[in-house]
Amino acid sequence: MRYEGGCHCGSLRFSVDVDLANPITCNCSYCRQRGSILVFTSADNFMLESGEEKLTEYRFNTMQIQHLFCSVCGMESFARGQMPDGARMVAVNVRSLDGVDLDNLETTQVDGRSR
Repeated sequence: MRYEGGCHCGSLRFSVDVDLANPITCNCSYCRQRGSILVFTSADNFMLESGEEKLTEYRFNTMQIQHLFCSVCGMESFARGQMPDGARMVAVNVRSLDGVDLDNLETTQVDGRSR
């Protein structure tokens, strides 16, 4: 399904084709503190509509994932990386999607702390 989304201040806006059937939460030190709910999609299904110049990058641990956040409001709406098979992907924070009823999502907990 196609969704629109963005950061808190509106500097970043994007559209994405993504399935919300299997969102995850992660207990690694970073995800636990952010409280994000993540869904993953091919990079081809993601279009940053505005705000490229406002993106700031943060990498940690294996340095493989580009955690991208708005330099104005600090919100991380998405991250870019690669799947194990090398395919480019985008991890979208479901909380940044317009019109999604978060109370009706069933999430799967991933144990990122142990990895």
